[in-house]
Amino acid sequence: MTKLSSLLAALALAGCYSMSYAQVSAQGGALVGPNGMTLYTFDKDMAGSGKSVCNGGCATNWPPMTATMAPSGDGYSLVTRDDGTQQVAYKGKPLYYWSQDTKPGDKGGDGKLNMWHTATP
Repeated sequence: MTKLSSLLAALALAGCYSMSYAQVSAQGGALVGPNGMTLYTFDKDMAGSGKSVCNGGCATNWPPMTATMAPSGDGYSLVTRDDGTQQVAYKGKPLYYWSQDTKPGDKGGDGKLNMWHTATP
């Protein structure tokens, strides 16, 4: 029974690891989150500043991609948001979803206000 308990504990930890680990992939020339939804960058965010300037109402329209661990691969990191959560960044730019995209492959946020752009690999 001890081996079974150890195995269950290891599987539980593995599940926590995968839940907190952000998965980003490239599809159709865009970076997408684990749900297949397009990710965006915001021109007002300064690459490498370590923070996001899209908070409050902005973050309602542009939900940040949050995680407790950055994706593996070159260029990925985490930045700390005003509320203390960790947001995934690519090449120093925080990544966001657009609240009005409704299905994977939508890119409705690209070009919004001439400040939002589809994140590309």
